[in-house]
Amino acid sequence: MNARGLTCVGGLLWVLVGCASPTEAVVNDVGPVVGHVDKTSARILFRRGEAGDVHLTVTTPAGAVVVRSQATAEPGSDLTVSLDVPGLTAGTAYAYTVVAGDRSYSGTFRTAPTDSRRKVRLAFGSCANDRVYADSRSFTAIRERKPDALVLLGDTPYIDSTKLKIQRRRYREFWSWPSARPLFANVPTWGTWDDHDFGRNDTVGKLKFKERSRQAFLEYHAHASFGERDEGIYTRFRWGPIEVWLLDTRWFGGLEPSPFDPKKTSLLGAAQLAWLQRSLKTSDATFKMLACGMIWNGAVRPLKRDHWGTWAHERDGLFRWIGEQRISGVVLMGGDIHRSRALRHPTRASAGYPITELITSPLANSTISLAKQPSPWLLHDAAERETWMEVDVDGTADDPTLEATCRTSDGRTLFRVAVKASQLARAR
Repeated sequence: MNARGLTCVGGLLWVLVGCASPTEAVVNDVGPVVGHVDKTSARILFRRGEAGDVHLTVTTPAGAVVVRSQATAEPGSDLTVSLDVPGLTAGTAYAYTVVAGDRSYSGTFRTAPTDSRRKVRLAFGSCANDRVYADSRSFTAIRERKPDALVLLGDTPYIDSTKLKIQRRRYREFWSWPSARPLFANVPTWGTWDDHDFGRNDTVGKLKFKERSRQAFLEYHAHASFGERDEGIYTRFRWGPIEVWLLDTRWFGGLEPSPFDPKKTSLLGAAQLAWLQRSLKTSDATFKMLACGMIWNGAVRPLKRDHWGTWAHERDGLFRWIGEQRISGVVLMGGDIHRSRALRHPTRASAGYPITELITSPLANSTISLAKQPSPWLLHDAAERETWMEVDVDGTADDPTLEATCRTSDGRTLFRVAVKASQLARAR
């Protein structure tokens, strides 16, 4: 085999470098990674191993060319490019090929459906240590379940530095994780950060040089948006009956007064909170998933402060606003704590209905026994080293349902929680 060749068998991509001599340079391409996909467009991330042009061709399954695109990989962005794919048809499967020099890489994706009366499946996960768990089966197991989308909730990867060189290197290593590459290349992937990819354990807004972390995040994600006015990384996407808000619970934390209680600090910041409120009010999605790296409750190990319980005034203010505005279908998702849990917040008086919280952690890492803390709201608790949360939404039923299943990399089900749309609405 040619040392720079690549073969695609059954949709799986393998870079072949076995013929390179110890003194021969091996090109360090990264990706492709399918990023934001909606009903009519897509974005694909690629990092070329050296400066130069990157060419993208998107085709129908029958091979008809739909889009051709080109971008130039330059050192200023660490040789990364985000390739835009406009003019697509909703609910349609596409194939693509990325060409960089004499190397080519292929993958597939499907655009979002047109309406809410669909069955869709999303996979959520956090805390994936590619160095210690290089042989993890989590991503392979997720791909075998054929999700429509993948959402990474932070500590994906572990970086623990705000040095730009280290941030970039860790993203290159993470996106090149051998067992995960086939998933990244074929399933739309969104992400947010938690503390370790933000820069340091348990930190929020006052972290020095966080701008470097944001620069690397933008370079190595193909989202439709990254916060506003060059601050934060929050974004959202819609997939049939569910809309997902990926909140940034690090950048703004502790920096300004909370809009819900000016005597206390804000976690989301006024700009992000206003964006969230505007988009929640206009959303007609049956289910509205508010996802972030932090957990939404305060049942945490001793001395831990980076969780929504520390900003309960803002969380509870948001719940009251949801009730006042009659926002239906809200479900919470978090990660971070190295345990997987489900809770039901007693929010009938404030939000109009009990709000379910799901926690998924870790994808590939150790568990933390001290995180097994009691809560009167707790429904389920599990501690496994390789887990993720599978969210199935059935929008075809008369009363649409959302079912969350905590799964392991070896095929076991740890727990399951289901809610109906009628249970997530204030009584008329």
